[in-house]
Amino acid sequence: MAQSFPFAAIVEQEDMKQALLMAAVEPLLGGVLIFGDRGTGKSTAVRALTELLPPIETRTGCRYNCLPAEPQPACGVCNPAKGLKPPPIVKHRAPMIDLPLGATEDRVCGSLDIEKALVAGEKHFEPGLLAAANRGFLYIDEINLLEDHLVDLLLDAAASGINVVEREGLSIRHAARFVLVGSGNPEEGDLRPQLLDRFGLSVDVRTIEDIDQRIDVIRRRDAYETDPAAFVKLWAKRDEAIGRRVIAARKILRQVEIPDNVVMRMSQLCLRLGIDGMRGELTLMRAGRAAAALAGRKLVTWDDIAEIAPMVLCHRLRRDPLDDAGSTPRVERALATISAGHGNG
Repeated sequence: MAQSFPFAAIVEQEDMKQALLMAAVEPLLGGVLIFGDRGTGKSTAVRALTELLPPIETRTGCRYNCLPAEPQPACGVCNPAKGLKPPPIVKHRAPMIDLPLGATEDRVCGSLDIEKALVAGEKHFEPGLLAAANRGFLYIDEINLLEDHLVDLLLDAAASGINVVEREGLSIRHAARFVLVGSGNPEEGDLRPQLLDRFGLSVDVRTIEDIDQRIDVIRRRDAYETDPAAFVKLWAKRDEAIGRRVIAARKILRQVEIPDNVVMRMSQLCLRLGIDGMRGELTLMRAGRAAAALAGRKLVTWDDIAEIAPMVLCHRLRRDPLDDAGSTPRVERALATISAGHGNG
């Protein structure tokens, strides 16, 4: 199996890397949307991410990624017939599942196992991609080209954390808790507003224009393609250091506190920007905790919120036909006004 390009070896694109790491620390963020030019490392960064994460525990042969202590009723492996012992517990890499644009509903949600139905006359459920992505990541490249009926399925599963299949005499429910990661090129179309709002973080990536950085990209990619094993080994320590940061951040995440004055400023920011609903503030809170935890701190500061606010709020802004500056400057102007009003503290 080919080794992924090291996460630490990706040149620049700091917002993208920070957003992915925060989503890895706090799954409740709702995932990451990465929009930008072709050839800017979007897919590379996503696939490199799982190499950093600690393995998950499940049982041999389990296709639902069940927690060994909490087997799902739908899983025949973790819930064996009476008198039989479940298989041994094993560890494997956190799943990173690709959802192809042409996938059928049955492939995504699961369906009747036709072979067993025809040969044995028995109804068995064949798990789909949502089951395979449980406790991991579901990645959709060119997400803005995804068919509407698949978007609806993802919205239901992402909102509830459960996949429900009712068809062909089957009635199956299983956990589908995954971090949704989407990437695409904005020139190929916009994302449906319902799906856009489900992403906790959204980042734009642009083609690197600095000559030295472009040379670094070319050199590193060439070295990786020439000898992948040697290149991965060269960057292994730096990748391991990032992985340790993620593990440490997960351990302290629920202990991270947000002072009342920071929460007040978050609400003022969302009101000033006209953000609909409460999802903006909730996501700012979760992202702020994840950012502070990654920095090894148990207290969120206004600087944390100011740094991550564009990736949390830009894709939630209402379109303003009279403002052609773009969404990021609008967020930055609002941040500057609120910071000035509070003495930048």
